[in-house]
Amino acid sequence: MKNKDKLIIIGAGGHGRVVADVAKTMGMYSQIAFLDDNAKKSVTDYPVLGTIADAENFVNEYDFFVAVGDCAIRKRISEKLAYINANLATLIHPSAIIGSSVVVGRGTVVMPGVIINTGVTIGDGAIINTAASVDHDCIVNDYVHVSVGAHLCGTAFVGRNTWIGAGATVINNISICDDCMIGAGAVVVKDIERSGTYLGVPAVIHD
Repeated sequence: MKNKDKLIIIGAGGHGRVVADVAKTMGMYSQIAFLDDNAKKSVTDYPVLGTIADAENFVNEYDFFVAVGDCAIRKRISEKLAYINANLATLIHPSAIIGSSVVVGRGTVVMPGVIINTGVTIGDGAIINTAASVDHDCIVNDYVHVSVGAHLCGTAFVGRNTWIGAGATVINNISICDDCMIGAGAVVVKDIERSGTYLGVPAVIHD
């Protein structure tokens, strides 16, 4: 679907404000606004036009981006937007380094200072956060959040709805299943086949 000239960001928190800066820096949109269930009149000079339930009123004029950190909530809102035929934008900050043959899905944001090397596939609704790196031939599935300063080494696989915490490292050739939480600073050195929270160096499950 062709991009529109205006953008609505769902979620007016800190992450949403950073997303707005990314969109502004890209220079694609003449107008940027927010929808948020805790609506204020404006967010750092951007208007809040209503709550999330009002999205259908703007489908014909605006692209949408879901700026919610929680993977499950982001997925749920994105699916509702898809149901009403909203166009989900893909936002990539100009300072990000994107290699050849990289695929970035709809509704995904790539933040400032990110490096994504050749052959990477990133799914829909993902967050590749500030100064993270994704090395060659990784697969990062839908609604994954790769947090600030996290690093995925070559040919890693990250399952859907998984959160890679700030400063965490996933070594090369590792596979992580769906619905995992990898704690801040953790180092994943073995495949993860069971959903759960993994902490420490090396990362182990914490029930």
